[in-house]
Amino acid sequence: MVRPVAPPMLTVREVAEKLAVCRATVYALLERGELERVWIGNSIRIPAASLEALLARGRR
Repeated sequence: MVRPVAPPMLTVREVAEKLAVCRATVYALLERGELERVWIGNSIRIPAASLEALLARGRR
């Protein structure tokens, strides 16, 4: 039996570290809709693809 693999998810702290910004900046990006968020219980997770898309938009 093959189980589906969930897409990679990042915490707010991990995204902040990758962007070299504070967590408040990541929360602001989430509020503006520039990053996608997924709620898992009471925790926010950010799909890695959403972070990659944000970075790609910034490179244009």
